[in-house]
Amino acid sequence: MAVNTSAETPLPVGEVSRLIGGWIDRLGAIWVEGQITELSRRPGAGVVFLTLRDPSYDISLRVTCYRQVFDAVADVVSEGARVVVHAKPEWYAPRGQLSLRAAEIRPVGVGELLARLEQLKKSLAAEGLFAPERKKPLPFLPQLIGLVCGRASAAERDVLENARHRWPAVRFEVRNVPVQGVHAVPQVVQAVKELDALDDVDVIIVARGGGSVEDLLPFSDEQLVRAVAGCRTPVVSAIGHEPDNPLLDYVADLRASTPTDAAKKVVPDVGEELLRVRQLRDRARRCVQAFVEREERGLAHALARPCIEDPHRMVDERADQVAALVDRGRRTLGHLLGRAESELAHTHARVVALSPAATLRRGYAVLQKADGHVVRTPDEVTAGEPLRARVAEGEFTVRVDNQGS
Repeated sequence: MAVNTSAETPLPVGEVSRLIGGWIDRLGAIWVEGQITELSRRPGAGVVFLTLRDPSYDISLRVTCYRQVFDAVADVVSEGARVVVHAKPEWYAPRGQLSLRAAEIRPVGVGELLARLEQLKKSLAAEGLFAPERKKPLPFLPQLIGLVCGRASAAERDVLENARHRWPAVRFEVRNVPVQGVHAVPQVVQAVKELDALDDVDVIIVARGGGSVEDLLPFSDEQLVRAVAGCRTPVVSAIGHEPDNPLLDYVADLRASTPTDAAKKVVPDVGEELLRVRQLRDRARRCVQAFVEREERGLAHALARPCIEDPHRMVDERADQVAALVDRGRRTLGHLLGRAESELAHTHARVVALSPAATLRRGYAVLQKADGHVVRTPDEVTAGEPLRARVAEGEFTVRVDNQGS
């Protein structure tokens, strides 16, 4: 709406700002395309500030968004990228500034494709499809190699020629399929599954030459990635050139930078292997020869020792020592036995001299009562009591006539 003003009835700045804000609010949310020329992501801040520029008209506009909005595309959006922004115009009345509050940011063209691929890559990685522990080792010498490639393509020629040059006896099971376009994914998936089902196939190579991001999109398809992840046969990805990284590279058991590189990594070089065999054979011969020579020297040294030249010499030298020791042992034992015998005789004599029997033989007698008690004092017997007298040659009975004092 037009506002009637004059030099006599001007509008205050605040009112003008308020009116402009009202007009802008009625515009509503819009989609805006431009190129990011400035990007400010302050650590800890919840808002990200962008500047969108129109290269055709050299016009720039300030854009703000919450951090979670920008984080959704942070991996593929940076300064210089072209984006499409869904935003609502906002008017900051205190400063009189116009900006856009973004609710969604989308990369344009290749950026949008890369963003989708990056999101798919994160999702598949979270499932563990790219985990190193899932990778299967390649056989040292595959007898039959499965090859999935375009018909009469340079990739097929590079793999076949380089592999047969390295190992002429190698065999291939080739599946020619479209490697770009709408029919590429289902046919590549079918070819991989067919080769994986063959028991004779030891390894599968999926090969394609270089191309644009759009040309290589079939090899980042989720269906193909999951099919390769489910293969029991090791799979080698040889897509594009060194800078190209389709998702097939991450799920494959081995990534080759080019089809030629795939042939070199899958098939050993016959010349190199023959050289290695010769080197190992020569090394083994040298090791065996050195071992035999070392053992011969050790045997010669052992045979040269006196104890080996005359084995009885040591026994003869020790025979006199053994005889002397035996004689010494006998003498020592005889002395010990003689001394022990003398001590035993003396002890026996002392025991005999001190024994009760010896005392009895000297004319002594032992008086015992009827219960066997030995009489030691006169008070222990009574007149007329029968006693048994024991002497050296026997015993007899006595009777007490009167009791002494």
